[in-house]
Amino acid sequence: MVVLRDFSEAKRIVIKVGTSNLTDKSYRLDPRKVERLAKEIADLKKEGREIILVTSGAIGAGIGKLDLKQRPRDIKVLQATAAVGQSILMSTYDRYFAKYEQTIAQLLLTHEDFFDRKRYLNLRNTLITLLKSGVIPIINENDTVVVDEIKLGDNDNLSALVASNLDADLLIILTDIEGLYTYDPKRSKRAEFISIVEEITPEIERIASARGRTGIGGMKTKIQAAKVTMKAGIPMVIADGNEENILARIIAGERIGTIFLPMAGGKGKMNDRKHWLQFASSVKGKIKVDEGAKSALIKNGGSLLASGILGVEDEFLTGDPVSIVDAEGEEFAKGITNYSSEEIKKIKGAQSNEIEQILGRKEYGEVIYRGNLVLVR
Repeated sequence: MVVLRDFSEAKRIVIKVGTSNLTDKSYRLDPRKVERLAKEIADLKKEGREIILVTSGAIGAGIGKLDLKQRPRDIKVLQATAAVGQSILMSTYDRYFAKYEQTIAQLLLTHEDFFDRKRYLNLRNTLITLLKSGVIPIINENDTVVVDEIKLGDNDNLSALVASNLDADLLIILTDIEGLYTYDPKRSKRAEFISIVEEITPEIERIASARGRTGIGGMKTKIQAAKVTMKAGIPMVIADGNEENILARIIAGERIGTIFLPMAGGKGKMNDRKHWLQFASSVKGKIKVDEGAKSALIKNGGSLLASGILGVEDEFLTGDPVSIVDAEGEEFAKGITNYSSEEIKKIKGAQSNEIEQILGRKEYGEVIYRGNLVLVR
């Protein structure tokens, strides 16, 4: 099979750059690396493309500035280190992007910005407004305030969420190796390069490494990011950010790096609401359904009716995202519910024409409308 790598028509591109592509061996920001990245992105902007940069490097820059010998483990020290490094990182970006007459904007995000539907939409609107104004958004995880409960974990997953949020045409992840290998090429001579990935198999997940010197986003998190983009219908490329003119070469179709193709048989990109449901929403509870309802949702693309519901778990309100599970408790879909958990307990197993008699009102015939539902398997 011939795989087309020509991204010349890609207009909206998310680029994620790792710590190792921005710093020297002492963890300090390397101005030459930052300037080279700024020039490559500026060249893409001149071609009429919209660029969103997701950057690591704040903690690495802070490590260098504070003369620390290694990456801190304590969350409070990490937050303080990021606070020091973030200002250095952004001032360096601003200096070199200004050299190429490019205006930048800083956005610091946490997972809550994606979990919460209103914040998700506000983020999307802000980013689109910046892009329309010709500004380059530079995004980083908000390491200065993040805690375990809201931590995205790495900028690889963050870049995938941003790409799906914006309905991007391409995600490029720059790192310090050529792409995906069967083994860690720095540790094994048996390592073989994988040029194309059409499906994330258990074998692909097994060989993915999570090691990293200054960052926490190793190959494992890049595979997690690929799962998001492939389902969202967005191609993703992992490549060595230290290569000259790497961005232009990828977009021109050069066989460089590892490309993760959108899932075969997909129906194109999801709409915004299904993007959020699939990749970012935090479910508030579960609705358990029988085999008939499961079949109707999976095979027929139907809505979820009260008659097929067996029960609910946890408490949730109308409009909350919920998980839909089968009789064995296995999740197969997510959706936005039209009824609260207490209401569903009363109408489960009932026909749609009985809802008004049971609840005293009937605002919806479906518990979850098919347009507010997405399959997750």
